[in-house]
Amino acid sequence: MTGQSTVDTLAPDQLPDAARFLAAGQMVAVPTPRWYMLCARAADPAATSAVFRAKQRPAAKPLLLLLDSPATAGTLFNLSSDARLLTGGLWPGDLALRLPWKTGVQPVAAVGSPALVGCPDGLLGQLVALAGEPLAAAVCSISTPAAGEKDHPSLTADQVVAFDRTTGAGIAAVVDNGICPHGRHMTIVDCPAGAAALLEREGTVHARAVEAALASAGGPNVG
Repeated sequence: MTGQSTVDTLAPDQLPDAARFLAAGQMVAVPTPRWYMLCARAADPAATSAVFRAKQRPAAKPLLLLLDSPATAGTLFNLSSDARLLTGGLWPGDLALRLPWKTGVQPVAAVGSPALVGCPDGLLGQLVALAGEPLAAAVCSISTPAAGEKDHPSLTADQVVAFDRTTGAGIAAVVDNGICPHGRHMTIVDCPAGAAALLEREGTVHARAVEAALASAGGPNVG
């Protein structure tokens, strides 16, 4: 689907406007050092469904859950001792942890169980704090297996607008903070309850940084 894009372009000091778009159930694109991310309220099924549709993302490929602090993670998830070391040493940042929900906490359908959870820094972290609740997020691009050779993550606000125009995604606004230079995935560590952490994918956070965080209180090296 193609059409005229109506994405509002916001400056970084207009994050409160981005938070208001989110509260109204709309999608917002926010820059990170890696690339622009599509964000929506995690608790709003219609908003998270819009992210899936925009990315042509299979329902079996959950979204990333973004939190404002390690303390919030502790209220929602069963944190192993390794998970607590990692959140204490490397959050906020580009580390994502795969975490089991606490007993009695209703999992968010769009992020699945266990959930992939992040606590971002920078503008994205500021937006989560302004939203006052968890956000669901994914890279601003067509998701595999639908992605073709020319489908790449958006590294500029103009690329976000082009993505919206060509897909009819319905992005309400993009926070323009220039070019995202890293173009690399987050690091993911699996943190099952009562078991050692396992490095699932190395990305912008180096494996040695993960090891250092785990060793900060005499914890084991990551497996």
